[in-house]
Amino acid sequence: MVPNEDHQYMGILWLLLHFGWTWVGLLAVEDESGEHFVQAMEPLLSQNEICLAFIQRVPKQFFWNTFDDINAFVSNADGSFSDSKASALIFYGESTSIIAFNLFMHLGNPGSKENAALGKVWIMTAQTDFVLTGHIKGWDFQFFQGAISFTVHTMEVLGFRKFLQHIKPDSTQGDGFLRDFWEQVFDCTLSNPLQLLKADDTCTGEEKLESLPYPVFEVLMTGHSYSIYNAVYAIAHTLQALRSSRSKHGAMTGGKKIEFLHVQPWQLHLILQVLSFNNSAGEMISFDKSRERKAGFDIMNLVTSPNKSCRSIKVGRVDPNTLEGKEFIIDEDMIVWQANFKQVLPLSVCNDFCPPGYQKKKKEGEKFCCYECIPCPAGKISNQKDAEDCIKCPADQYPSKDKDGCIPKKLSFLSFEEPLGIGLLSLGLALSLTTALVLGMFIKHRGTPIVKANNKDITYLLLISLLFCFLCSLLFLGEPSKKSCFLRQSVFGIVFSVAVSCVLAKTITVVVAFMATKPGSGMRKWVGKRLANSIVLSCSFIQSAICMTWLATSPPFPDFDMQSLTSEIVAQCNEGSATMFYIVLGYMGLLSFISLIVAFLARKLPDSFNEAKFITFSMLIFCSVWVSFVPTYLSTKGKYMVAMEIFSILASSAGLLGCIFSPKIYVIVLRPELNTKEEIIRRKN
Repeated sequence: MVPNEDHQYMGILWLLLHFGWTWVGLLAVEDESGEHFVQAMEPLLSQNEICLAFIQRVPKQFFWNTFDDINAFVSNADGSFSDSKASALIFYGESTSIIAFNLFMHLGNPGSKENAALGKVWIMTAQTDFVLTGHIKGWDFQFFQGAISFTVHTMEVLGFRKFLQHIKPDSTQGDGFLRDFWEQVFDCTLSNPLQLLKADDTCTGEEKLESLPYPVFEVLMTGHSYSIYNAVYAIAHTLQALRSSRSKHGAMTGGKKIEFLHVQPWQLHLILQVLSFNNSAGEMISFDKSRERKAGFDIMNLVTSPNKSCRSIKVGRVDPNTLEGKEFIIDEDMIVWQANFKQVLPLSVCNDFCPPGYQKKKKEGEKFCCYECIPCPAGKISNQKDAEDCIKCPADQYPSKDKDGCIPKKLSFLSFEEPLGIGLLSLGLALSLTTALVLGMFIKHRGTPIVKANNKDITYLLLISLLFCFLCSLLFLGEPSKKSCFLRQSVFGIVFSVAVSCVLAKTITVVVAFMATKPGSGMRKWVGKRLANSIVLSCSFIQSAICMTWLATSPPFPDFDMQSLTSEIVAQCNEGSATMFYIVLGYMGLLSFISLIVAFLARKLPDSFNEAKFITFSMLIFCSVWVSFVPTYLSTKGKYMVAMEIFSILASSAGLLGCIFSPKIYVIVLRPELNTKEEIIRRKN
């Protein structure tokens, strides 16, 4: 009839988990039932990450032979309380055990407010009945103030309170228990008709049981009495069902009289198993397949008063037969805690909780409930207390400063609106305008000797390619799109190759022209536009073929880099094939290196204004920029990679423009007297 003990174990576990009590003490009566309770609870708590700070055995007897035995127990128990951080203590034992425990604790430190057993939350099992302890005179509940106890479920039975109001000690003749109980609880003596003289403390018989305080007397039916009440009615309903079935069977067999008094107990089992009825309290009574009543436990809170009176308040319920998630219900706002806690939820943990942003680290040589808190490593967060391990944020988020949450990353790219983008845009446009002015100036003075010298058409082509070099840098600004990613690297590679090819053609033209002036030289047939045009076309065609292959097989595309920067998502162009990208750069570098070598070898050749020397300077700048670009590009992250590439394009192009054309612009604009055929011939000689 009473609930299964396993339900109580789970109720205690749910209670500890609900309040976050992971470091608790356990006191169990020193007998077989206490040992069974310890053996059942210890693994259950451990599986749910709750540790037992200590296990203390409580003597079952009232009296010991010597005071030394009492002092030894008190010292041992008091030491466990004072050395432990456990504020929650589980007590398993019958009422006699708790009476003995309370007596010994008072003997150890009577009336002391510093007693180590005070300031604890006692969790009592259903085996402990405070009503049975209330008959002891002067019983003090100070140790158990605010205790949370599990009791067998009960309800108010119809008519029971009215029955108690009318019960009198003389209403049941020969009931010795009622007479003894009456005299004990009211501290009086019932009169005896055979006695002539009445004592001063004679009971009137009109005393009211309702006037007795809890736990001296409980007006409501206790859980154990409620179980007995239901058991009686269950047997009654079973006998009624058996009688009805036998009456029907008897009618079918001729109506023979049945001896109902000879029913055997085992004959009731099948009926009890399927029995279901409503008792007078309105509760459904039924049994499961294990022939156990489908019932749970009530959770009570013991509230004491300064005058040593107390009352028990229902604050929750353990009902394993209800819906999932509703098996354990508790109203913590109704709970009155022990006075030392000042109505603040007690903590019962080995150490303080690890705050968000930290993770637990086990202390060597101690139980797993004792740990230290260490900050989350870089790139990880914990957003709850006592995190076992820190977790990584999603790819599009990053840890907050305190590592207790994730913050969405901002989209980052080199935009036209930010200062760096505006600066590079302005520089690119300025250099483009300068190149256009130089080209216009050369076209205007196309008939002058300095423009005609060294292949006028190659000069125009070089200026046009430099103009496109400056303009193609603008493709790298702004948020990458499918079109810009598809064009930027291939346009950059082809245009730059054309520019470098023109420089190489101009350099080779200078060398061939000088060698052709020697008597008997066979190089004269190479002098002219054909050689220069062939060099430009062939070198540019190879780079164009490389770029077309790249775009046809694995073209660049817009992509997002979420890993390089902590707080930003970098919008970038994925090169598609990194191998093809570096082949384009490598081929351009090869052309630049050849141009540098040829120009360097021709730097001392006699020539007006020595164009080979200027080309050497320009190629030195060009190669220096791009040699330093590769390691810098690889070590830079985010939009600064794009800024580095734009700067390299502008710097190398500006080097070619400045070193090759500034001396000629100087002559055209400031020294026009030098821009004559006679002056050029004189300078050559």
